[in-house]
Amino acid sequence: MSRKWIFWLEELGREHSDQVGKKCANLGEMIRMGLKVPDGFALSVEAYTDFMEMTGAIHKIQEYLSNNYNEGKDLGQFNQLSADIRQIIEGENMPKELEETIVKHYRELCRRCNTSEVAVSTRSAGPVSHPGQYETYLNVIGEFELIEKIKKVWASTFNPRSLASRARKGMPLASDPIGVAVQKMVKSKAAGIIFTVDPNTGDASRMIIEANWGLGESVVSGETLPDVYVLEKDTLEVKEKRLGLKSKYLTCGELGVTEVETSPEKSSAFCLCDEELKEIGKLSKMIENHFGVPQDVEWAIDQDAPLPDSIVLLQARSEIIAQSKTTTDQIIDLMLNRFSGGIGFSGGDI
Repeated sequence: MSRKWIFWLEELGREHSDQVGKKCANLGEMIRMGLKVPDGFALSVEAYTDFMEMTGAIHKIQEYLSNNYNEGKDLGQFNQLSADIRQIIEGENMPKELEETIVKHYRELCRRCNTSEVAVSTRSAGPVSHPGQYETYLNVIGEFELIEKIKKVWASTFNPRSLASRARKGMPLASDPIGVAVQKMVKSKAAGIIFTVDPNTGDASRMIIEANWGLGESVVSGETLPDVYVLEKDTLEVKEKRLGLKSKYLTCGELGVTEVETSPEKSSAFCLCDEELKEIGKLSKMIENHFGVPQDVEWAIDQDAPLPDSIVLLQARSEIIAQSKTTTDQIIDLMLNRFSGGIGFSGGDI
């Protein structure tokens, strides 16, 4: 087929958002800026749509919804719809030509990383940002596991919250094409997120950093109380530090990730030093200035590299200020979280 299914991240820029999703496009843009981003590749939105067509999954889903979706029924129905549709997608075999293309790029990534089977993350990347809605799988190793996790990321577009949101907006339920970012895992000493504007108040003079030991998913999923740091944006001076409980953190296991109880020594210590905080702040200011709007940036500290090379950037997206979220969206989120038990990280997904 002539359609392009995969791009190396260094081929991309923000003009490719519609082709590969904003996350992948922004990663490519940061590489263009000369910033440190884990090596990897992006599956295009067309890879999703072609998978759905070539396997016939789209037609099975449309038929299923015509027989089972009741527009007037309460929000609880989306749990069952989600489970059944995801089973349809995950039960399909990856079309041979698409699988061969993915495997070819994975093998080249292994060669670049000088290993036979590089551990990667697989993250969703929508043309429209849906923070926290779709799934991420970490420490994915080997060709078979990668293919299975890509299907699971695609299937996660049918989670209960997303189905309900599409229904409310009058969008088609049967498809929500996304890209997928496949990147080398970082051996992170600590990780987290920085908001270049205070996300609660909109104060543009302050940057807020949240961090925990290990992998950053424990921070972005909200499953632990992280350390919080406040930086003055102009000077990068550390104005405030709040020690989090950090009772647990995530680390790579043999395959996937493991939740670990934090030792008393680690729990009672800040996971970032002032030099690391200032470097994270400096890089994030560069990203905000480049994109022209406030950003939230996910980052990790590579335990095998010295500062400043230890700061690795995993994602950048336009920041959502809490005050800008409509009352309707807040109510819908609350109701869906109650019905679905919350959309969150579990065994390597978020």
